[in-house]
Amino acid sequence: MKGYMYILLCSDGSYYTGSTNDLERRLAQHQNGEGANHTKKRLPVSLLYYEEYQRIDEAFYREKQVQG
Repeated sequence: MKGYMYILLCSDGSYYTGSTNDLERRLAQHQNGEGANHTKKRLPVSLLYYEEYQRIDEAFYREKQVQG
């Protein structure tokens, strides 16, 4: 299953990094206030960057690298 690591730009200028197997669905969740606590308080958000991986665990690993 494909995976994506993504970076969002929040309305207050902060960033959010996440991973998912369905990028479009996850972005819609963030925009609707159904995403992480960080993003729901800082709407709207915009997709700044993403990387695609063959497996979701690779995307999750990359997310942790970027966050660290």
